[in-house]
Amino acid sequence: MNPDRFFPWIQKITQTDGPNILRLKGIIAFKGDEERYVVQGVHMIIEGDHQRPWKDGEKRESRLVFIGRNLDREKIEKSFHACEASS
Repeated sequence: MNPDRFFPWIQKITQTDGPNILRLKGIIAFKGDEERYVVQGVHMIIEGDHQRPWKDGEKRESRLVFIGRNLDREKIEKSFHACEASS
């Protein structure tokens, strides 16, 4: 993921859809970052921090789960993928 795209995106999505986001949780792999970034939130409150270095052989992928009501899954998935870093 590109942090310059991801952080503004997560802030925007939680501000616009916050009342319907009961919980969000994820592990983010930022390009050039050797540590896993863990993010979690409730409604419009989000927090995140580096957790630990990626283990040898561990698949470096970003995963984010939203639990909520009336969320537009396609919009969230598409905009999340737009945060991916270029190779």
